[in-house]
Amino acid sequence: MRFDWLLRESGNIASLFWWHVGLSVIPVIAALILSLPLGWLAHKSGRFKSAILGVAGLLYTIPSLALFVLLPLVLHTKILDPLNVVVALTVYSLALLVRTVSDGLGAVPPDTLQAATAMGYRSFQRFFMVELPIAVPVIAAGLRVALVSNVSIVSVAALIGTPQLGLLFTQGLQLRFVTPLIAGIVLCLLLAVVLDGLVMLLNRWLTPWRPRKV
Repeated sequence: MRFDWLLRESGNIASLFWWHVGLSVIPVIAALILSLPLGWLAHKSGRFKSAILGVAGLLYTIPSLALFVLLPLVLHTKILDPLNVVVALTVYSLALLVRTVSDGLGAVPPDTLQAATAMGYRSFQRFFMVELPIAVPVIAAGLRVALVSNVSIVSVAALIGTPQLGLLFTQGLQLRFVTPLIAGIVLCLLLAVVLDGLVMLLNRWLTPWRPRKV
């Protein structure tokens, strides 16, 4: 382990780290916004629910490297454009979160929905003020999976030259130098733990009525 190399390259490593943060988090935020109406549609679609969730699940089976290479042709972007990675990871996150949102809404007790209707909540109001808050713990669990998955998948984009921590892996492999490999692994693990913890804190903040473990 060469600590002098880490010190010398600290600025570059920090830049790659923040690129990794952005490429991991932005797609999840975009996917969450898109998954709310799609998850609600799946939840309300009855016998078509399995078909909608099945299609969403198939999106996750697309090989990431193939998607990174094909998207420039579809989006008319350059191969190194980070937008390709953002769109690809949004697709993967959406595949996870549509099912999560649907399951979260399905976990809302029917008595709660009936009580909200009796109190005069319209469908739109009931969704945002009753159903969605109750579904937060389930959605948060899906967000944790999506974020941790993205932290890992983003590294694959190093093969097409997109700046992020995965470049440390390719650099270490090319130079047969273990220090950047270890640095990349440690920073990815640290980022995954921090993002996971932030989602857990957000979940606690949005659900103050839930009992807390002592």
